[in-house]
Amino acid sequence: MNRQLLWDCHMHSSFSSDSSTPMENMIQRSIELGLKGITFTEHLDPDYPATPDGLDFSLDIPAYREKLQKLQDTYRDQIQVRFGIELGLQMHLSDYFYSLLAETPFDFIIGSSHLVHGYDPYYPEFFEGRKEFYCYMEYFESILENISVYDGFDVYGHIDYVVRYGPEKNRQYSYGRYKDILDEILKRLIFMGKGIELNTGGYHYGLGEPNPCVAVIRRYRELGGEIITIGADAHTPDKVAYAFDRAACVLEDCGFLYYTVFKNRHPEFISL
Repeated sequence: MNRQLLWDCHMHSSFSSDSSTPMENMIQRSIELGLKGITFTEHLDPDYPATPDGLDFSLDIPAYREKLQKLQDTYRDQIQVRFGIELGLQMHLSDYFYSLLAETPFDFIIGSSHLVHGYDPYYPEFFEGRKEFYCYMEYFESILENISVYDGFDVYGHIDYVVRYGPEKNRQYSYGRYKDILDEILKRLIFMGKGIELNTGGYHYGLGEPNPCVAVIRRYRELGGEIITIGADAHTPDKVAYAFDRAACVLEDCGFLYYTVFKNRHPEFISL
């Protein structure tokens, strides 16, 4: 049976430092694709170190919110546009994020690990002079550290993000090789009532798999996980809803009957 996913719940625009795309362009592409709804999840990574390309992962939340509200009204008869954010979690930022979110009525919050003890695996220096296995392990350990001090998110984003950028990418990576720590992450998230996302970015990074990989998504379901959102992690219009046909097959193969979207921080379950 052909399954169709009609919500993309992870996308960025020019409000994120690593995108130059106007929000209108992302919305118009989503309408062209026949999506029912989208959620912008602009980056906020406080205390991010200086980068070779000069990126600044701060976020002007009032301006972002004002623009999004205008576009919600403009496109209200064509598509639902929701207000989300992707937080770059670090242990010392938990109090800051709790205060921030108490003041701002987001629909949806992704918690992500971009920095690992001050280094982003996106840049090769994280891997220099180190075995890939230990770099990946340190990344997964940082997720456990983050969720031990902060629970103000709805889903954890691209759980094996680090694999996109490793020297061997996923050629030597598998769920089985990191089973113990990945199971611990999934069990803690389920206990906390949190979800995960199926991030199709892995496909357009050439992994042949989403992030996290299919085996991790299947394991999350086996352990009793029910909340799973779908997002392409698009920063340009051509990546909106990227590989969503494959994502629908993954969900079904892993035992899901539905996927999740959030409104006012509450999950809504949509049948496949």
